[in-house]
Amino acid sequence: MNVTGHTRRSVSIRDVATAAGVSYQTVSRVINAHPSVKPSTRERVLAAIDELGFRRSSTALALASGRSRAVTVLTANTTHHGYASILQGIEEAARASSYAVGIGVLESPDGADGAEVAAQVQRAADTGGGLIVIAYDPAGVRALEAVPEGLPVVGVVETPARPPGGDRPWVWTDDREAAYEATRHLLSLGHETVHYVAIPSSTRRTSARTSGWQQALKEAGAPQPRPVQGSWGPAGGHAAGLRFAGDRAVTAILCGNDDLALGVIRALHEKGRSVPGDVSVAGFDDAPHSAFLTPSLTTVRLDFTGLGRSAFGLLHSVLEESAQVGPHPVSVPELVVRESSGPPPGHA
Repeated sequence: MNVTGHTRRSVSIRDVATAAGVSYQTVSRVINAHPSVKPSTRERVLAAIDELGFRRSSTALALASGRSRAVTVLTANTTHHGYASILQGIEEAARASSYAVGIGVLESPDGADGAEVAAQVQRAADTGGGLIVIAYDPAGVRALEAVPEGLPVVGVVETPARPPGGDRPWVWTDDREAAYEATRHLLSLGHETVHYVAIPSSTRRTSARTSGWQQALKEAGAPQPRPVQGSWGPAGGHAAGLRFAGDRAVTAILCGNDDLALGVIRALHEKGRSVPGDVSVAGFDDAPHSAFLTPSLTTVRLDFTGLGRSAFGLLHSVLEESAQVGPHPVSVPELVVRESSGPPPGHA
């Protein structure tokens, strides 16, 4: 075994696993004297530990001994409602199980080549704990793809286009169904069609929310206008709202999140169009401010905090080897009807 290159930083459990040709979990079991490891495998791991001069960090020692535990969450954002609520849920569940939580903020995806993302994943892997990756954006997707094989990881992802294989421990909300129900609600009020302001998609051109909106329009035989690509914040909604305000044929708008809806409502107000008298507006996520806007916002409630708890619960089962790894879709959306949606002008 070649120890060159291990003199400048501490040797990690992953280094030992690579040198011994086993998984990270196997090394952890050897350190913890777990009886399930074959004698030949144990000898190979111990030889690698001796040759590399491996010394357990406090985090790795805690993970191996079971006395204290830690996980790292990798995310490109900590402030948007969905991200922040997921982090809250992870921390709540981790605290209840006596785990510590560290947070690694990923490099912005704009113009990045992925090298920094891969480096941050490696640093998180070297701590010796499990990972949770919030993959709602390109940086998160790259981070999830860069996780070393054998490292315990759970991904919080967009609704997959199709059910993933059982080797991918993912959790998600059913965004497609949520957008479908919100669009059906607006159509049921008598609107000829529903326009859509989309949030960016992390993995494909058509996000699950866009797909659900399109499906509802298609089933109703309603015109399918081109979606307006927005950003994550109110400024993107405001720009879209200014575009819609001059078109009297626009009477209903679904927004990819509540911040976009906030911007849309402001733009319509500036142009003299009332909500919901002239235009109905619906959002997505049920952020805390949504119930206190004027008018209060019709939206789709997604339990992001519960999603975070589920992500930690799945990772905990992987670390404890107490459950079979598999995809876990969670968080059924709930349509919350408030003041911002109503029938179109002149509709009896």
